[in-house]
Amino acid sequence: MKVKKTARIVCANGNAFWSTQKQFWQWVREGLVVVTGDFPLTGRFRGRREHLLVMIEHTILDKGAPLHLEEVLGAKRSQKRKLRGQRVLS
Repeated sequence: MKVKKTARIVCANGNAFWSTQKQFWQWVREGLVVVTGDFPLTGRFRGRREHLLVMIEHTILDKGAPLHLEEVLGAKRSQKRKLRGQRVLS
């Protein structure tokens, strides 16, 4: 099941990314995000840059740079498809 990312978070440098509402409210409770709007749920990120870093298969990604995240995930998906195709041919 794919999780819906319906909460928008704006970083200090102007970049914005979408997150789940559960993650959004967790960050609000921790004081990392300040709510700025409701429709759509929007907030301004006030935490340190390290709080946005995630690791996917030994690659560190910045959630505040959505294009970087999409590019890496797209490369991982195409790599998996290629490997699946090789197994079928073998």
